[in-house]
Amino acid sequence: MLKIKIQKGEILVKNVKQFMFTAVLFIMLSGTAAAQEKLTLMLDWFPNVDHLPIYVAQQTGMFADQGLKVNIISPSGTSDALKLAAAGETDIAVSYQPQTIIAASQGIKIMAIGRLVAHPLTTLLFLKDKGIKTPRDLTGKRIGYTVPGLMDVLLAAFAKLNHIENYTAVNVGFTIVQSLSADKVDAVMGPFKTYETVTMAQKGISAKYFELEKYGIPDYDELVFVSSPTILEKKQKTLAKFIDVIGKAMKLMHADTEKALADYLKAVPEADSKIETAAFKLTLPYYAKTQQFDNRRWQTFADFALKYGLIEKAVDTQTIIWKKAR
Repeated sequence: MLKIKIQKGEILVKNVKQFMFTAVLFIMLSGTAAAQEKLTLMLDWFPNVDHLPIYVAQQTGMFADQGLKVNIISPSGTSDALKLAAAGETDIAVSYQPQTIIAASQGIKIMAIGRLVAHPLTTLLFLKDKGIKTPRDLTGKRIGYTVPGLMDVLLAAFAKLNHIENYTAVNVGFTIVQSLSADKVDAVMGPFKTYETVTMAQKGISAKYFELEKYGIPDYDELVFVSSPTILEKKQKTLAKFIDVIGKAMKLMHADTEKALADYLKAVPEADSKIETAAFKLTLPYYAKTQQFDNRRWQTFADFALKYGLIEKAVDTQTIIWKKAR
């Protein structure tokens, strides 16, 4: 009897030890989960290879390694991301340098905190069979634009520089290909030369375009990360971690492009792999090499924007570039 009691006691002790181990493990895991710093990131568009470094950081665990949990969401409209970031409704948004400068000129409190694509991808796109040879051929035509408050403003500057007169501006939003194919517009300001051209080619549609930087628009950062001063004040260290991870993800992407693309396609299974692969190859040279902003280049664009009516009030770009990112 004594032996049996001892054995039962031993079993009880083992069970207690196992329980204690499980309890400690649960507490540790709960502590780890609680310690994760949560961020919401709103894209500028539906997920595509322009955002690939973000998904590389997510899929490879780079965010998690820094204690970050990043929720990536798409906007319902083409101009939503920056507005929601400025209002503090999302921690970070993917936006555009020109849009950031325009917003700042309007008194919207917004800060550029990092870079994704470092040179213009935006074009004035049209169908090849339209007989358009020069920008001036668009005089009197219907010209669509994608992002209200940005692409319509860029269109106005482009038209002034290139003597396009009496055109009608039409907001086409996300419906670029549909609007061109249905002859609702003769051209669209906003499509990327690395993406929409590929999408259209896959559908057997031949397109041509005018590159903005070759027709008088200064060089600029196409895609940037923005946040509000309020969020920056509250989450400065967390946002600094995010930007550092993006920089590392960029390097990882360039070091192994095939794996990076595979990581992206795994994260975005609904993406068309043929289109995304072709677009990725075209986009590679344009991704930001570092997270350091060139304030001189930003100021050059801001001065251009004032001169050609993109903005009404001058902008000192040093006041909208986060010091961490300089």
